[in-house]
Amino acid sequence: MPHLSSPTALGRRHLGWLVTVVTLLGVLLGGCSRPPALHKLEGAAEGTTYHISWWSEPEVAPETLEKRIDQALQQIDLWISNYRDDSLIERFNRGSSTQWQTLPADVVQLLSIARTVHRESRGCYDPTIAPLFDLWGFRADHFQPPSQSSIEATLAKVGFDHLQLDPTQDRVRKTLPELSVDMSSMGEGYTLWRLRQVLEDAGIHAYLIEFGGDMLARGRKPDGSTWKVAIERPSPARMAVERVFEISAESGVSINTSGTYHHFFDEAGHRYSHILDARTGTPVTHDLVSASVIGSDPRLGDAWATAMLCLGQQAGMAVARAQHLAVLFIQQDGDGKLHESQSPALANSNLVKALP
Repeated sequence: MPHLSSPTALGRRHLGWLVTVVTLLGVLLGGCSRPPALHKLEGAAEGTTYHISWWSEPEVAPETLEKRIDQALQQIDLWISNYRDDSLIERFNRGSSTQWQTLPADVVQLLSIARTVHRESRGCYDPTIAPLFDLWGFRADHFQPPSQSSIEATLAKVGFDHLQLDPTQDRVRKTLPELSVDMSSMGEGYTLWRLRQVLEDAGIHAYLIEFGGDMLARGRKPDGSTWKVAIERPSPARMAVERVFEISAESGVSINTSGTYHHFFDEAGHRYSHILDARTGTPVTHDLVSASVIGSDPRLGDAWATAMLCLGQQAGMAVARAQHLAVLFIQQDGDGKLHESQSPALANSNLVKALP
C-alpha cells in the first residue's frame, strides 16, 4: 500500500484558503438564489384605501417610502379634493372671477386630458357637472328627481367649453362665473400616476399599486412571475371577481374601472345611476354597469372609464374603436345576467392577458 504523506503547512494553508473560498461562494450563490423581499404598504386616503406591493435592488427603506407617499397623498388632497373647502380646486370653484388664474402644472395637465376626453366623447364626459350632482341629490345622498325646468336651469351653469386652459403658463380661466369643476372622475387615476412617480423616483421599478379599485403595475414579482389583477363583478349585493388579467407588458399597465352598481337610487321602480349625461342633465339609462379601460396612463384611463359609462356599450364601443382604446364592457340584462364584450384593442392587446 503506498504511503500517503500529510500535507505540508503551506499545503494546509492553501487547502484552508480553498475551503474558505468555496464556503463564501456557497453563501453568495445561496443568497443570489433567494429573490428580494416583496414589500407591502397599505393605508387610507381620499375616502378610499390603497395597497402597494413593491421590491427593488438595492433595497429602499420602507419607512422613507411611506413618508414620501403620505406627502404625495396630502398634496393631491390639497390640490384637487372637492370635499375640502381649502383645496385649490374648490377655491377656484367658489370664485366668480373670469380672469386667468394660476394652478399647479399637474392640475392644468389633468384638465387638458379631460378636455380631450370631453371632445372625443362628444360632450358626454364633462367634469363641470357638479351642480347636477347637487340637483339630483347624489352628493348629499338625498335623492330627489328634479323637474325639467330645474334641470335646464342647472345646465346653464354647466359646460366644459366655458373653461379655457393655457398649459404653457399653467393657468386656467372660466368664462362663466358660476362654473365649477369636479375632479373626482380623474382623482384615482391621478393618484396612481403620482404614486408611480414616488416609487420610481426612489429607484423602484417593479410594483403593483391598487387605489380605490384602480390598478397600476410595472415589472414582475421578485421570483419572475407576472402580476395578476382582478376586475370586480358589478354586483351591489356582494363583492366577487368578474375577470382576472395577467399583466403581460413590463413597462407599465393601468386598469381603471367605473361602475354604476355602487352608487344609485331606486325610485318608483326605476333605478337612477349616479353617472350623469352632461348633454341632457339626467342619469344614464342604458344597461352598461361597468367599464374597464386598460392602458399606460391611469389619468387618461380614469377619465375614459367614466366616459364609457356615460356613453353606454354601443356608443362606447364605437368611440373605443376610433380611439384605439382597450375596454372591457359589462352589461346587465333585464334578468340580471351579466354579459361581457371587448373592444378590438383589448382583444388584440399585448398589455394584458385575460385568464379563464
